[in-house]
Amino acid sequence: MNYGGHFDPEEKQKRIKELEKEVNNINFWNDKKHSEEVLNELNLLKSKIVKVENLKKNIEENIDIINLIKENSDLEMQELIENDINKIKQELNNIELELLLSGPYDRCDCIIDIHPGAGGTESCDWANMLYRMYTRWCEKNNKKIEILDYQDGEEAGIKSVSFIVHGLNSYGYLKNEKGVHRLIRISPFDTNKRRHTSFVSIDVTPLYNEADIDIEIKDSDIRIDTFCASGHGGQGVNTTPSAVRITHFPSKIVVTCQNERSQIRNKETCMAILKSKLYDLEEERRANELKNIKGENTDINFGSQIRTYTMCPYTLVKDHRTNTENPNVDKVLDGDIDLFIFDNLKKGVK
Repeated sequence: MNYGGHFDPEEKQKRIKELEKEVNNINFWNDKKHSEEVLNELNLLKSKIVKVENLKKNIEENIDIINLIKENSDLEMQELIENDINKIKQELNNIELELLLSGPYDRCDCIIDIHPGAGGTESCDWANMLYRMYTRWCEKNNKKIEILDYQDGEEAGIKSVSFIVHGLNSYGYLKNEKGVHRLIRISPFDTNKRRHTSFVSIDVTPLYNEADIDIEIKDSDIRIDTFCASGHGGQGVNTTPSAVRITHFPSKIVVTCQNERSQIRNKETCMAILKSKLYDLEEERRANELKNIKGENTDINFGSQIRTYTMCPYTLVKDHRTNTENPNVDKVLDGDIDLFIFDNLKKGVK
């Protein structure tokens, strides 16, 4: 059976040999951080090879059994085969998804920023619903969330929230969530029960390895403010000004961190995130320049509507980039967004 294509086993085996040679080098452990990165990549590649080999073996065994069933009908064996085929389909989808996560930063953790658009309380409530959707997705996929900054809305919902998603391929999975998400529903805050449309902006940035970022931030380009941190719902969690907000004047990027009790730790986290965001801007600028050279469409679609969640007069979630739809809005808002993620990843490799 040929299972090449995007998988390209020869290239992966070649890379495994390169990494194994590096591991056997006498000076391999001199740089612990680099050593861990090499071992992680090596283990990941070996895991992919094993998964595909096991799947190939499973398919071949089932083909042999199917040929036997053709000669001697066996309903019990047929049922077992059908169940096994469903498992194989799911495993194929999982492997295909892993293979699609091949971008240079897909394996990174990511920073998600959620900001309500115009609309006051309605948009703040929508931002809170999306925040819950992503936290539920993270729970289901064994991802850890680290809240950096959380601002309650004046009446309901959230004014803004920024958090890190930790876990392998976090950026690869969530990068296509970047953009504007639209909600259409009967507002629970409208006594006349009218239909409202709300918008929320989602920004997703890879959390780059600082060793890979060559970004110099001048002291004159930033302002550092400190203030007392507060928890969800306004509970006080610190009476000293431990929270840090850094404003970068040239880019107008503002980064806030208040999850640590130490002002020094919060400042370090803020600077690391600011560097990641500035590096991401630079990567985006280079990509746009390349598109200009090639004569491609330069519209990044940031700020444009990528997905609509309709709760009235019918229920439907539609991704406008892939036309993927799911009529079960409640299930999607409970974190079931894998279908949208998968279809966007497939679109990205075409």
